Amino acid sequence: METVTVHINVDVNPTEDEEKVKRAITNVFYHSVFTSEPAFQGYTLKAVAHGQESLVNFRNLLRNDRIRDAARKTLYRAIRDGDKIIFYINKQVACAGHISFSEENAESPLGPIHVVIETAAPKLLIDWLAEKTEKK
Repeated sequence: METVTVHINVDVNPTEDEEKVKRAITNVFYHSVFTSEPAFQGYTLKAVAHGQESLVNFRNLLRNDRIRDAARKTLYRAIRDGDKIIFYINKQVACAGHISFSEENAESPLGPIHVVIETAAPKLLIDWLAEKTEKK
């Protein structure tokens, strides 16, 4: 597999515990390196992870939650500029160790986790993350 870089951005609201937000990210994406910057309310926590191995837990969660087919459709629709997969996941669900894809701001009152995966072969990566389970 080609080089894979995962960029994660999430707003940390003044009422939230930073450690819980970090745990939400590390529950899904391994080997994340964190930085933060001030935002309008609270701050934005940024994380970067490198390599396909950083996505192993994301892949396992898709399998364990039995959402591979739905995830596959969502991820294929999320391909942008030929080398990026851009999507959002629910912060509270990720904190509980599960995956729920969401819209940018619609479904989570605390805001979603914004994920950008950069890879030269997004379709191959999606095939690895969420292999087909449907029988035709």
